Amino acid sequence: MSIKNLSQLSDMHIDVLREIGNIGAGNAATSLAGLLNRKIDMKAPVVRIMDIANVDNALGGPETPVVAILVELSDDIRGVMMFIVSQHFTKMILKSLLNEENVDCMRLTDMERSAISEIGNIMIGSYVSAISELANLKIKISVPAVTSDMVGSLLTVPAAEMGAVSDEIIFVEDDFKNSNNSISANMMLVPSLDSVEKLMNGLGIDL
Repeated sequence: MSIKNLSQLSDMHIDVLREIGNIGAGNAATSLAGLLNRKIDMKAPVVRIMDIANVDNALGGPETPVVAILVELSDDIRGVMMFIVSQHFTKMILKSLLNEENVDCMRLTDMERSAISEIGNIMIGSYVSAISELANLKIKISVPAVTSDMVGSLLTVPAAEMGAVSDEIIFVEDDFKNSNNSISANMMLVPSLDSVEKLMNGLGIDL
């Protein structure tokens, strides 16, 4: 059975996406710990199917400033993924990697943007690898695009990209912790509907 929107996914399908989120977040935490040379713990991620119109509230409201890394997915899975992090997360990363103290997240330098792009590439790659390995699918990701803006403005990108296909997105809320900080990060997956079917079929699950 094919689906017309993500809201038609059953609890079993959501559980499968949650498990993929768990594995992806675990891979991301390991990669982040290696990059920052410090222990990173994580809570089990919260995975929700959400109307894209409601995502801004989940991220603190439309006027909340954030930094986002966006990639396009191609091959067996088509769509976009956006990794969205707070200014606190961004400043912590740049302090660790570049030893910078006074970072203006809304006006990142080229070097700062490059460092954040690499972090986003690693984090998104962790999720994509989990999907690819579990479902035996080929997935290519584009070069990451880094944007710093208010949440409301950022969300116009995935809305325009996939709005004609579905109003829902897969929203993964992560909570990473080290000895000094709690780091919240969010992953948005906006897949084409036929990609969701390929994913479930690859896992041996019918829609």
